[in-house]
Amino acid sequence: MTREEKANVIQDLTTQLGDSSTIYLADISGLDAVTTSDLRRACFKADIRLAVVKNTLLAKAMEASDREFGELPEVLKGNTSLMFSEVGNAPAKLIKNFRKKSDKPLLKGAFVEEAVYIGDENLDALVSIKSKEEMIGEIIGLLQSPAKNVISGLKSGGSKLSGILKTLSEK
Repeated sequence: MTREEKANVIQDLTTQLGDSSTIYLADISGLDAVTTSDLRRACFKADIRLAVVKNTLLAKAMEASDREFGELPEVLKGNTSLMFSEVGNAPAKLIKNFRKKSDKPLLKGAFVEEAVYIGDENLDALVSIKSKEEMIGEIIGLLQSPAKNVISGLKSGGSKLSGILKTLSEK
């Protein structure tokens, strides 16, 4: 690879790192061709971009990026695959589901909405992260709950009040 090609790859990686709010680093070494193909297919279905990169180029792209990746450059050893997603927990769920069939991929680290997670032991924590849509749904549900109670109270109170008035008018 020439210097120009490397510079172009670093520039592309820097742009992708800056544009994505969710970045996972995984180790998929040791997977055979069929399993790797299944993983790529699963990533495509889950709207996750999977790319295998050279560690040195990724480290330079992280350095050139305006984001703070903390300890993520330190885990760039061995084979590294990048997973880009718009949903914070989608790659973690995919990795966990994929591990039911295979012992890989292993999570090296993740960058989710300015938070850095290092190590495979954080996979369960990453799976439990709620997506933006899930959080909005919960907030809307919480906001609707008191209004529903007030409306049902008014409806039941109104019918009681009208019943009382009707009884009194008949007497």
